Amino acid sequence: MMFTEGRRASHLQPYSSSSGGVDYDRMYEEDDDQELGSMESHGSIIHHLLSQVKIGMDLTKVVLPTFILERRSLLEMYADFFAHPDLFCSIPDMASPQERMVQVVKWYVSAFHAGRKSEVARKPYNPILGEVFRCYWDVPGTVTSEDTVPDGPIPWGASNNLCFVAEQVSHHPPISAFYAEHKTKRISFCGHIWTKSKFLGLSICVNNIGQGCVSLLDHDEEYILNFPSGYGRSILTVPWVELGGTCQITCNKTGYSANVEFLTKPFYGGKKHRISAEVFSPGDRKPFVMVDGEWNGAMVARCRDSQESVAFVDTKSLAIVKKNVKPIAEQMENESRVMWKEVTAGLKFNQIDAATNAKYALEQRQREEAKYRKESGLAWQTKLFDLVADNWVYKDALLKRFSHRNN
Repeated sequence: MMFTEGRRASHLQPYSSSSGGVDYDRMYEEDDDQELGSMESHGSIIHHLLSQVKIGMDLTKVVLPTFILERRSLLEMYADFFAHPDLFCSIPDMASPQERMVQVVKWYVSAFHAGRKSEVARKPYNPILGEVFRCYWDVPGTVTSEDTVPDGPIPWGASNNLCFVAEQVSHHPPISAFYAEHKTKRISFCGHIWTKSKFLGLSICVNNIGQGCVSLLDHDEEYILNFPSGYGRSILTVPWVELGGTCQITCNKTGYSANVEFLTKPFYGGKKHRISAEVFSPGDRKPFVMVDGEWNGAMVARCRDSQESVAFVDTKSLAIVKKNVKPIAEQMENESRVMWKEVTAGLKFNQIDAATNAKYALEQRQREEAKYRKESGLAWQTKLFDLVADNWVYKDALLKRFSHRNN
């Protein structure tokens, strides 16, 4: 433990569990990260950080100050792509390929706001190699089934839950792979992201390299998509985050496609968090649907043959569905909330030295294990995902399991 008994008594007493230990689960569930305020109050630390970097430099090996961390792992943040599970799970319900593509776009443009808990930019923990995060959602409007899915990613999840698992499959480069499925709706998603950060002077850019695939088993359709880049702006004052870049969604079978552009704020004037999307029929150069608005707010759609705009999706009025995570006491030692619980407790109670020491211990163990493998000539073996060509694929995906049963 990184806390003295005196600190435990004064700071952690309201978080004691029934067994007398610390209720770490409550620390993760409470969404009360303190605002950073002006970075000028951390001036010496920031100046020390800036002395290490040059414009255009890859930030992979630069150690960022602990106080700017968000109290969760990046693997858990990726789960927030599915914070509106009803939008995702309704994709296969659409009657036509055109309607299904529009619904994929609707889910996609709503998938980013929940991962940013506030305007202030905080950085989730860099996952440790082999780290795993698991959760599931009860889909609004449905009654949870009593049937579990023993061969699914969440064996204790129901057949009509949306279940999610993520694994850190590589450390250099840092690659996270993640998978979600709803067995009853026969829909799944498999994706991977390789984060590559660069220092831009007054900003930090995080390129999200990789792709995802939405698979609809009953329609034999796959929708391939990529991810926008993230930018930490105003890092010397009060940092804030925005998304930028042009992303594509394509379905080779039906020929439908979409371009989604995340627009960064101009240096002078303009609005933050703008987004525009165009959805195309097969072979068409003109979109049949155009979407505009804010990716963390309201978006409207307009059809090609109409000048009238209609509501498309409003992330501020949509309730974020809470993910269900096993209590830490029941998790395995390589699961995110177990691995990072001491860092989380340190940040929660502003014990920055304790958080820094806990973070260093985790990362040092990772370095020592990497050194041992190198000296022993051992290769790292992933548990849940395989590298197939350039993509990380979940080993027991829904399609694979159904194919085996039908053969």
